[in-house]
Amino acid sequence: MNHKDVVAIVTGGASGLGEASILELVKKGAKIVIVDVDVDKGEKLAASIGANAIFVKTDVASEIDVLQAVQKAVETFGTINVVINCAGIVNPGKLIGKKGPLSMDSFNKVLQINLVGTLNVIRLAVEQMMNNKPNEEGEKGVIINTASIAAFEGQIGQVAYSASKAGIVGMTLPIAREISEYGIRIVTIAPGIFDTPMMAGLPPAVKEDMAKTVPFPRRLGKPVEFAKMVLHIIDDSMMNGCCVRLDGALRMPPK
Repeated sequence: MNHKDVVAIVTGGASGLGEASILELVKKGAKIVIVDVDVDKGEKLAASIGANAIFVKTDVASEIDVLQAVQKAVETFGTINVVINCAGIVNPGKLIGKKGPLSMDSFNKVLQINLVGTLNVIRLAVEQMMNNKPNEEGEKGVIINTASIAAFEGQIGQVAYSASKAGIVGMTLPIAREISEYGIRIVTIAPGIFDTPMMAGLPPAVKEDMAKTVPFPRRLGKPVEFAKMVLHIIDDSMMNGCCVRLDGALRMPPK
């Protein structure tokens, strides 16, 4: 798919990996629907881009909210043909903590946003994408999800986060097999440790120590590097039904 033809819904688009993906796509002439719960950041980003972007406040786990975002995308830009799912939370907690067993409310909150929210966006976007006119290869759309290497090497305290991200990886192939029939692709990216707002609260020394655990390059990932992978997936129609690790060969230790 040509980047200038992209009309993308980007969840978690007001900051971090989502924002970086938006900024790179806009450089290529894409049109963007920024989906986030942070109104201030979302509206500010949309205003800075101009006519090629709109912001829609959206809870990704809400069917009504996501349907509204899809509808506004179609009303504004005529269609959607790309979805980039970056919305997510961490909310760490041990199975058995100082206050007892892990709260089920806490566990369910992570799954509801990270996993259920991702699927919610996919299913409603695919329904719309099926109406698109196929390109010369028969392609109608591309879905790009964000998992994490925690899906494979979850650390102590990441039971909810790891479960949610493993779910995203696990549903990639069965969804690919189904939506390939409609000319729609799906790929999941599993980033390592990236310098995003999730890391902003950590002391510099802690960040430096984390960076040293990455074999090469020995640093935190840059959001723009994630964005470049997004652009490559959109461009390369053979990428489908897979999970791509983007981690500098990092394999997470137990803690």
